[in-house]
Parts: sequence; structure tokens; C-alpha cells
Amino acid sequence: MIQINAKQVKELRDMTNVGMMECKKALQEANGVIEDAVKLLRERGMAVAAKKADRVANEGQVDIAVSGDGKVGAMVEVNCETDFVAKNDNFQAFVRDLAAKGLTVGDNELAAAEKENLAVKISEIGENLVLPRNVRYELQGPGAIGRYIHLGGKVGVLVEIGCENDANTASEALVELGKEVALHIAAASPHALNRDGIDPAIVEAEKAVFAKQVEGKPENIIEKIIGGKLEKFYSQVVLLEQGFVKDPDVSVSDLLQKAGKDLGDTLTIRRFARYQIGG
Repeated sequence: MIQINAKQVKELRDMTNVGMMECKKALQEANGVIEDAVKLLRERGMAVAAKKADRVANEGQVDIAVSGDGKVGAMVEVNCETDFVAKNDNFQAFVRDLAAKGLTVGDNELAAAEKENLAVKISEIGENLVLPRNVRYELQGPGAIGRYIHLGGKVGVLVEIGCENDANTASEALVELGKEVALHIAAASPHALNRDGIDPAIVEAEKAVFAKQVEGKPENIIEKIIGGKLEKFYSQVVLLEQGFVKDPDVSVSDLLQKAGKDLGDTLTIRRFARYQIGG
């Protein structure tokens, strides 16, 4: 049997993150050829992944990466089986790496692009890992990408704040506003940016509940009561109408207007994404 030295094992370990004994065994089977050993480990990783694919993975980590110029942001969710692994430094470093790769990959395309690397990590960690979704935002005009990670990676938010003045794109105030809005979204979990984004079926279902609640009331006030309840519903689920978490008396829309006035600009929220583990 070919003799494998520690340097070769370490090189393969650094390339694949697979255990030392598995690396040594693969090198021996590959007659010391690193490339062939990598292929063997990847093939075995795929086999391990297939065996674990039916195991429930409802723990995990959300992470976000933003490009150096601040114009592109990416968010990824990776699920595992246990909270123990979710808190593991190795797993968290893997998720961070995937978030960085997400800067150049389209929405929900990262799982296919990283299929082999995910399989190797499954083999290494010993749990089923799933990459259910990723999103990439590139500024659609002047503005800033805001981000926020909550509860140690259990919740993540990516938001695009738009402005009209190019000079404000790199302003500290706009970047800070992006963070504040992202924090709010993490805490308040809005369903949509505005009323148009709410599924009409959900609105009709809410109306039906409200109508049931006011049965027996005089006909002339039923419509008014239902209208009032619907307004309250919108204030709870529509981002622009929600009270800002740090000052509930100020709506998110008011917050944007005030920040825009301070900057001498008109600010908008173009879009947002909120990921929650298990949600």
C-alpha cells in the first residue's frame, strides 16, 4: 500500500474539511493523487447526503453578505438537524461562506450551484443540511442596502432603501436608516411593503372574521366597524403603516419622510426579504 505522509493528509483536509482519517484513506485509495482523492471524498459525500436527505432539518442559521461597495447584498438560509450544530463555529463559517457566494448567484439558485460542497459538509458534520432559499439584491438606483441579523442568526432581513440624490447613496445617515428599517422588519414581521402586496384572499378572510364579530349590531354601523378593524389590521401587517419598533407613535412611512427631510431627499423602501428559521 502506498505510503501517505502527514503533509498530503493536511493538504486534502484543508481542501475538503473532511476528517483526517477519511482523508488518509481516500489518498491511499487514490494512490496519493490529490485530485482523485478529492473526487472520492465528494462521491462519498453525495452518498452520505442521499442517506440523510429524509431527516428533518428545522434548525439552522441565516447570514447576510454585502459587497465592498455596498451595492449588492445577499442573504442565505441553511438548515441543519440540531441547535448544537447550528451554534457550531464550523457550520456558521460554512453559512458565511455561502452568503458571500450568494453575491454572484441569482435568487434560489445557490443550492444547485453548491450541491457538491453541501454534500461534503453533510459528510463532515454528520447531519442533514438543506439550503432552502437565498436572495440577492442589487441596488436599482441611488440608495443603500440595509441588513440585520436577529437572535444569533435565527432571523435575517435584507432591505433596499431608495433615494433620488446620488450624493446620498454613500451617506452614513442613509446606511444607518437601512439598518434601522431592517431591525424593525426583523421584529415586526410585516406581510408586505404596502396594501397592494397583501393577498386579497387574506383580506377577505379578515373581513369575514370581523363580520362574524359584529353580528347583531345595527346595520348602519356594521360597515364602519368592519372598516375600522380592517384599518387596524393593515397597521399591523403593512410595513409602511406599522409603528416603528423604537417609537410606535411614528409609522415607518413617517420615519422615511423625516429622514428624507433631514437629507433633503425623497426616500423609499423598494423591497425587503425576511428569513426566519422554521418560519
